Amino acid sequence: MTAATASRRRLVDLVEGIRPWDETERAHRQTTLDWLAGGAPVHRTAKPDVPDPHLVSYFVVLDEARRELLLVAHRKAGLWLPSGGHVEPDEDPWETVVRECREELHVTAAPSGLPGLPGDRPFFVTVTRTRGAGPHTDVSLWYVLGLPRSSIVSYDAAEFDGIRWVRLDEVGAEPPDTLDPHLPRFAAKLMASVRPAGGRW
Repeated sequence: MTAATASRRRLVDLVEGIRPWDETERAHRQTTLDWLAGGAPVHRTAKPDVPDPHLVSYFVVLDEARRELLLVAHRKAGLWLPSGGHVEPDEDPWETVVRECREELHVTAAPSGLPGLPGDRPFFVTVTRTRGAGPHTDVSLWYVLGLPRSSIVSYDAAEFDGIRWVRLDEVGAEPPDTLDPHLPRFAAKLMASVRPAGGRW
């Protein structure tokens, strides 16, 4: 088996391990699996859009005690997004998370250990057309990191205008045109997956 074949099989395994939250995620998961099965190149080789689509790792930083998510004001997209980056040809998507977390937030990535979450495997998958210059389609694997708010003390100011924390149960109240379009659905899935036994936050 070649390294490329092993890498693609690994991606298929990661995507198949994601339990869809709703029909939209079910459709995006199937689109991603069909894309991988078709043999098209998956890693970006030239900015901003070659090939189109290509693979991205998102990582959502969760302060587990406060139930708050970290969002970054992405300069190019003009939206509040989770952190993340393009998966390089020689990387596992989790390795992308580790690299980008260090580059963008200046901390070491740590997967959330909350029950119901998959650790260092992706939790959510989306297929999204980007905004801004060079629009293209991102196939994004979303990971959940468990880091306290106090650990994030700086960020990559060249890429982000700012950062802020949002309560998990208030993401749905954010103006939809200011966020990644799938973030409210992600937050709903995350809340359902880690809700305390009593059913309330």
